Amino acid sequence: MEHLPVLLSESLELLAVRGGGFYVDGTVGLGGHAAEVLRRSAPDGRLLGVDRDAEALGRAREALAPFASRVRLAQADYRDLPALLGDERADGILLDLGVSSLQLDSPERGFSFRQDGPLDMRLDRSQGETADELVNRLREKELADVIFRYGEEPASRRIARAIVRARPIHRTATLAEVVRRAAPRGRRPGLHPATRTFQALRIRVNRELDELAGALASLAGCLAPGGRLAVIAFHSLEDREVKQVFRELARGGYRLLTKKPVRPGEEEVRRNPRARSARLRAVAREEAEARPRREAA
Repeated sequence: MEHLPVLLSESLELLAVRGGGFYVDGTVGLGGHAAEVLRRSAPDGRLLGVDRDAEALGRAREALAPFASRVRLAQADYRDLPALLGDERADGILLDLGVSSLQLDSPERGFSFRQDGPLDMRLDRSQGETADELVNRLREKELADVIFRYGEEPASRRIARAIVRARPIHRTATLAEVVRRAAPRGRRPGLHPATRTFQALRIRVNRELDELAGALASLAGCLAPGGRLAVIAFHSLEDREVKQVFRELARGGYRLLTKKPVRPGEEEVRRNPRARSARLRAVAREEAEARPRREAA
């Protein structure tokens, strides 16, 4: 499937990209959002792009080659950005927390239940435990807890029991079939029975929610006065954390730009069904620090 950046115009509008600005794409993926940032920040705007996935980073490097003199790419987690930036402050930071089409459409990556492949699911394939190791190592209760917590799957215990009985499981198609058979009937039309289980395993393998709130607060601190932080989340667990952190930031030194999440329109969903669950939120750092009040005499 063609890579289509989600909520592209909406996120760029909220970032208020301008010529000469310095921007950060903390989940650069295939470079779709980054390329538009560089176009709109011409002629001298700069961008730092990072991603955990080496393969995606290679593709981004190709896509952003026309802007080579204005872009710097690095393999890193967005949680590493405060250290990478040091004292430099950004005019805008974007995080797209979803899995890219490159990852979903590559069977060997093991993210999709629609194509058979090894159970991997790691964004950074050079380190960490695979979904295969996780599925075959965890005890039934631990597995059920993971599926319930990260997938919000009501039938987590039933599914975990079926997985344990079917072990060892090494392929995505095998796991998807085990879950399909264990899942209760009468589910929402169009939702594959394995959707929530695969989501849960992916989140756990990549520790996607670990320190997310702290990372968002730290990234907000990396903004220049007037700078903006925009985050695109794809499931309620992520969006809930983003919402809570942004509300806290709005109590001191930041302004909410989105009281409600921005969602894709019908036309975007028609062109890119994977955009359906996307939710965009943003905050802006105040232009100047608030002056302390003088004590009454």
